[in-house]
Amino acid sequence: TKCESGCVCADGLYENLDGRCVPAEECPCEYGGLAYGRGEQIQTECEICTCTKGKWKCVQKTRCSSTCNLYGEGHITTFDGQRFVFDGNCEYILAMDGCSVNRPISSFKIVTENVICGKSGVTCSRSISIYLGNLTIILRDETFAISGENPAVRYKVKKNALHLMFDIIIPGKYNMTLIWNKHMNFFIKISRETQETICGLCGNYNGNMKDDFETRSKYVASNELEFVNSWKENPLCGDVYFVVDPCSKNPYRKAWAEKTCSVINSHVFSACHNKVNRMPYYEACVRDSCGCDVGGDCQCMCDAIAVYAMACLEKGICIDWRTPEFCPVYCEYYN
Repeated sequence: TKCESGCVCADGLYENLDGRCVPAEECPCEYGGLAYGRGEQIQTECEICTCTKGKWKCVQKTRCSSTCNLYGEGHITTFDGQRFVFDGNCEYILAMDGCSVNRPISSFKIVTENVICGKSGVTCSRSISIYLGNLTIILRDETFAISGENPAVRYKVKKNALHLMFDIIIPGKYNMTLIWNKHMNFFIKISRETQETICGLCGNYNGNMKDDFETRSKYVASNELEFVNSWKENPLCGDVYFVVDPCSKNPYRKAWAEKTCSVINSHVFSACHNKVNRMPYYEACVRDSCGCDVGGDCQCMCDAIAVYAMACLEKGICIDWRTPEFCPVYCEYYN
């Protein structure tokens, strides 16, 4: 309706993020607040996306994987992305197959033993048991033990300063990578070659977050505690009736917890803020730092921050957040 002074690009040219006029082929693409040039790629667990004329063109990977996280004091993120927290003092099935009525034969089962690790009643994982037919792997006390054998399963163990990693292949069915930080954090990454049903606290891995609270009896629970109680390995354990709020039980720790966990909200992780929602990780960090009052206070806090760093890494953002004064890994600095 009226003229405005200023500069515009000539016909056929477009302004890029630097304010230069470029042809359509050179238009950048945006993802998570960052600009990517022509031909650059980003990868998710299921897609490879290439920047073409300012738009992302995505191709499905032939093999798609998904990750379930168990971390800190009873935090779980399922394969389909549902989050919940529980304080159960028992053994629970994290993931297994053979859940359908038609095919009840299981080729793997992963169980966590949760114990009380704070005076307020919060619980965390003490050991992980992986059952692969007659082959059993137990993760406990910062080490692992393997017993039995199963010629139908191939596995490889890798170690680094922070983690134990297990690559497990069940031919024709699953490729699994299990990552354990030797404390409270455990990640199950599964790529499957069949549409075999999976069940347990990690959910049913069907791409739908809304039905993840499917119980052992095959109905969707009305709340997460009913769901958790259905996946007890030992039915004689007591049921969980409520989730502890450790910061209200230990209010004197709350200010310290919020201060130390604030690194997640700081410039240190700024490159990741647009790619991974930081608030659930920050809230989990504060909760765990309040609750972990029976030794190892800083270990709980560092483990919680490490989970956010790992989520960033899965989006291609590597954050160098550890220092000699903050959550150090000594061999990295002094070896």
